[in-house]
Amino acid sequence: QVQLVESGGGLVQAGGSLRLSCAASGRSLSGYTMGWFRQAPGKEREFVAAISWIGSSTNYADSVKGRFAISRDNAKNTVYLQMDSLKPEDTAVYYCTSRLGAGLADSWSRYNYWGQGTQVTVSS
Repeated sequence: QVQLVESGGGLVQAGGSLRLSCAASGRSLSGYTMGWFRQAPGKEREFVAAISWIGSSTNYADSVKGRFAISRDNAKNTVYLQMDSLKPEDTAVYYCTSRLGAGLADSWSRYNYWGQGTQVTVSS
């Protein structure tokens, strides 16, 4: 069992930056692909980014490429999402997630464990 806790969300103006963190507990993240999804009000949960368990491979949604960066520190059992050049359309609850095994899946159904989410609001 893996417990995930996100932090770092908040209110920021358009063009600003935020760094989300996801701390894992319960077991080591060795072998786990980690990802971030987001869900805006009235919309379906959508893929944002994923990173392999070694950290050598990443995958991003087209909407965030060049603005967001996912990284991980396995020694600290923590995953990060650096978000730059934020836009109002990035406003959503951001969820950290994990899945055992390889493959940078962009479908939420491929992931096993989820955090409770952290709110990101970008004002125009």
